[in-house]
This record gives sequence, structure tokens and C-alpha cells, in this order.
Amino acid sequence: MAYQKLGRVSSHRNAMFRNMITSLFREERIQTTGPRAKELKSIADKMVTLAKKGDLPARRQAMEYIFDEGVVAKLFDEIAPKYADRQGGYTRVIKVGTRRGDAAEMVILELV
Repeated sequence: MAYQKLGRVSSHRNAMFRNMITSLFREERIQTTGPRAKELKSIADKMVTLAKKGDLPARRQAMEYIFDEGVVAKLFDEIAPKYADRQGGYTRVIKVGTRRGDAAEMVILELV
């Protein structure tokens, strides 16, 4: 599977994505750069699909990736039931312009 390195070593990149996924499910929308959002979208969709299973092994798999137990509970109890009849595409990316400091493309990643 091809992915973007985003100028980070793998351990830093994985920790960054875990933090961002935790924030996304806690807040239900985050603002980030375009390339990060593109990578994060696939991870978020996989987590929601995992939560739709709803069984104990799926919950334990989610706990391995998401840092906060409360966020996992929210994912399984509130977010997953909303998408029970949806076959993917749980997130949306909205472009909001460029960042002032370095002109990076900024987007909002939110749950549909």
C-alpha cells in the first residue's frame, strides 16, 4: 500500500495519526493540512468500519490504536450506529484555503 511519509520517521508519523484520530472522533471535526487529511481519511474510515462490527475483538483492536478509552466508547456507542446503513465514506474533506505562515493547503476533516 502506498502512503505519504509527510517528512517524518515512521514512529512519529504513527503517533501523529493516532493523536489525530483520537481528536477527530472526540471533536468530530479537525483542521489540518491536505496531505495529512488524505492519509487520515482512510484510517478513520477503517476505524468506523471496525466499530460497526461492535464485538469485543473489534473494540480491543480499536483500543490498540486510539489512545482514549472514552473516545473508543463514543466511537462504538454513538458514531458507529449513525453509519449502520452506510457502506463507507464516513468522512468529508472541506478545503479552507492556505495557512498564512507557510502557504500549506488547510482543510477541515469531519465526520459526515
